[in-house]
Amino acid sequence: MRVRADAGFGYNPVLETLEQGGAQYAVVARRSPSLQRRLGGLRYERLNPLWEIAQCEHRVAERAPVRRCMVARRPIVETEPEPTLFTVARYAYRAWVTNLPLSPAGVWHFYDGRAGMDPRIGELREHFALRKIPTRAFEANALYLEVIRLAYNLVTAFQRMCLPADWQDLTLKRLRYRLLWLPGELTRPQNRPILRLADSPVVRAWTDKILHRIHKLKPLDA
Repeated sequence: MRVRADAGFGYNPVLETLEQGGAQYAVVARRSPSLQRRLGGLRYERLNPLWEIAQCEHRVAERAPVRRCMVARRPIVETEPEPTLFTVARYAYRAWVTNLPLSPAGVWHFYDGRAGMDPRIGELREHFALRKIPTRAFEANALYLEVIRLAYNLVTAFQRMCLPADWQDLTLKRLRYRLLWLPGELTRPQNRPILRLADSPVVRAWTDKILHRIHKLKPLDA
């Protein structure tokens, strides 16, 4: 298991729990005085035209074990109004405590993958009914979350295996708009309600392609 976490999890008990569970992690280092004192004396290597990167050993608390720490820095731009990174002297810094067997650049790349989770969390909240947990019972809520996870996985599997390449990054809202929100008219011939959908060549072409991909899928027990 690999874990990415922000500085709110950068405490020794949390890191020990991860290590005892066999997890590999990259956790944002807390802005402690001991870490800030070391930043200026590290040997940095150029990573790209803007950033330099280094590594060192660091204790997240006085009696905590020594752990590997990655540090990246860039010069502060004079026109930068309020840097979101912590700053020391003329530089803005990012730092991670990690036990990953990766290069400093690899740790940075791994952690920045966390940013991709925020849109997914937002989609689950807004379009998969995760905004409000329905009960106060743990077991019921756990089942509710499993149903949401199943729904998300089914939509994602359908998207990956049955839809064209330019549909792969569409949210559920956009998929609904393209696949389900079709113009139609509710009529009542002989007092029987009938929904008549517009005969759209575009929709018919999408439907044929999707059905063709579905028929090519192998059964799960194959």
